[in-house]
Amino acid sequence: MAKATLLESGTQYASSRRLVIKLRRQKYLFLMLIPGLIVVFTFSYLTLAGWIMAFKDYRVGLNLWKAEWTGFYQFKSFLMQSSDYIYLLRNTLAMNISMLLVNLIAAFLFAVLINEIRSGWFSRLVQTLSFFPFFVSWVIVYAIMHSLFAVSTGAVNLSLVNLGVLNEGLDLLGSPQYAWLLAIGIMLWKTLGYNGVIFIAAIASIDADQYEAADMDGATRIQKIMHITIPNLLPTLIVLLIINSGWILNSNFEFYFLFTNPTNWSRMEVLDMYIYKNGLQLTNYSYATAVGIIKTLVSILIVVGVNILSRKTTGKSIM
Repeated sequence: MAKATLLESGTQYASSRRLVIKLRRQKYLFLMLIPGLIVVFTFSYLTLAGWIMAFKDYRVGLNLWKAEWTGFYQFKSFLMQSSDYIYLLRNTLAMNISMLLVNLIAAFLFAVLINEIRSGWFSRLVQTLSFFPFFVSWVIVYAIMHSLFAVSTGAVNLSLVNLGVLNEGLDLLGSPQYAWLLAIGIMLWKTLGYNGVIFIAAIASIDADQYEAADMDGATRIQKIMHITIPNLLPTLIVLLIINSGWILNSNFEFYFLFTNPTNWSRMEVLDMYIYKNGLQLTNYSYATAVGIIKTLVSILIVVGVNILSRKTTGKSIM
């Protein structure tokens, strides 16, 4: 027993010594992290002190610390006295889960197909064209969509009406029935290249000996994809799924701010837009903060739950 304890202490000492040596050798790299850590701490953690607003009846012009204490009243107002959370959760979960699954699966398949292109210049061209939309401003994206799909002036609608395919243009930007498909399609177009690069990098790290052994055994392209490429990509897919699951309740605010309008709000209003409306537009800061806290806590539970599910089903997790 004493020998085992001594061995364990020696192992811990060796690990600590290696860590100290690493810190000493790479001290300048770690010093470069300090500005980023300060920014993250200031804007992501220090601001959490403002959560106290959710427990007080705060109004503009009042001293926050002297405002009346209301406890969990704002939380009860959202969960019990209001039915808004029903359609908000429906919209948020339906679109964000669909976007997550469609984007990751499409990027997964896109990377596999790109890897099979034998022409180097064509492969690079496709990657560049698919990656470019990720850097396009959402304002520009909306301008493009409006110029293409506006009911009476959009180029696509005008062409279809002139060709006799449609009697009148489709209201893709305003009709609730097209809202979710529009959101999923635009997000796929904008993020396919970015997510694809992650999977392409994972493919590049696959040991070439596996493909050489498969060639010696006479494996076809499809067999190499099914038995080498895809199995090696699954860990990356699982990690991305776990990481992105924490953002299921978080929506891309710029997208929804631009594409939500009075005719499609019933299908496009998500939690972030609801918080913005109640907080900055209606100045009900306490209520908006309470909704934000609920969203954050549920997001944490989702990440933990997905991680546990992944560990039990696949044996892989990030925590």
